[in-house]
Amino acid sequence: MRDAGLPITLIVLGFLGIAWYFRLFPDFDLIVAIALVAAGVAVMVFDGITKSSVVIGPFLIAAGIAWWAHEFHDASWRVLIPALLVLLGALMLVARRPNIPNKRAPKA
Repeated sequence: MRDAGLPITLIVLGFLGIAWYFRLFPDFDLIVAIALVAAGVAVMVFDGITKSSVVIGPFLIAAGIAWWAHEFHDASWRVLIPALLVLLGALMLVARRPNIPNKRAPKA
């Protein structure tokens, strides 16, 4: 059987183009906000509770919420950026706790 990668890619791109034309896709900013939140959740799920995931996961979730708030509720970046910086600092302090492992524990 021949490689079907190119025909499938063309079909998917064609469907995406048609969906974009008929406005069946959500707004780009909504996609970005959802992607940031999903990435934050994925970090927490796949990495578990580690020093890096305690910082990265919630921060990505907060960045997605901030993006959504800016685009759909006219929240100013002048407020959102400092709030995100405060959150990032607080998460970095939480990650310093000795009971949070550096790496994910190996599965038994």
